Amino acid sequence: MSLARFSLDGKVAVVTGSGRGLGRAIAKGMAEAGAAVVTTSRHGEEAESAAVEIRAAGGKALSVVTDVADPAACKALVARAVQEFGRLDIMACNAGIILTNPADRATRAELEQTLSINVGGALYCAQAAAQQMEKQDGGSIVVTSSNASLVAFPDLLTYNISKGGVDQMVKTLAVEWAPRNIRVNAFNPGYLEHSMSRSEGYDRDPETEAAILRMTPMGRRGRVEEVVGVAIFLASDAASFITGTVLPVDGGWCAL
Repeated sequence: MSLARFSLDGKVAVVTGSGRGLGRAIAKGMAEAGAAVVTTSRHGEEAESAAVEIRAAGGKALSVVTDVADPAACKALVARAVQEFGRLDIMACNAGIILTNPADRATRAELEQTLSINVGGALYCAQAAAQQMEKQDGGSIVVTSSNASLVAFPDLLTYNISKGGVDQMVKTLAVEWAPRNIRVNAFNPGYLEHSMSRSEGYDRDPETEAAILRMTPMGRRGRVEEVVGVAIFLASDAASFITGTVLPVDGGWCAL
């Protein structure tokens, strides 16, 4: 098999939540793999900064301000990508939030906010992407989930619920959209050296850190670049017969 199947040359990718952290790394990685990339964030300066960095490295990039919790904004995002680059091959649904609270204190507002972004945002972007991909020869939708969908983490009730929903959404979309040649997969990171926005400090005290390393067979946190390769693989033609998968990328945490 030619290694060219792992390349994203000639493909167009949208990466949501790509102004910082894992999303930014995925956007840069897909650009390095050959894709023209649309970076997105609710914060225009972050999205544009990521696009500037990609262009400075010789890639093609456009930034678009997007609130993924708004279905109309997701449709507009896809339309803008197609207007700029002519098609859409990859939708990387990465935008997400994490709110920490003990289960007996979790509020309706926290639940609704988390679901609207983590589940709704992924669904609305996937729907908008699928409508475009159906006009072409198909495409790949890659969703950032979490191993919190597979095991229970204390004080993360609303996040755990949302990622469980993401996994089931991915499987359902994969089954329904396979006849359209649209693949839908998720990867499920464990604890990374990078912390999600609004979670700083939650898992950084020495006692918690020691527990994380003890529960991770590989004995360390993951590096962002170790997750990026998984996203690129699932987006590429090398994964052309993979759909509906939920792939843990957690150093063996879920194998215990």
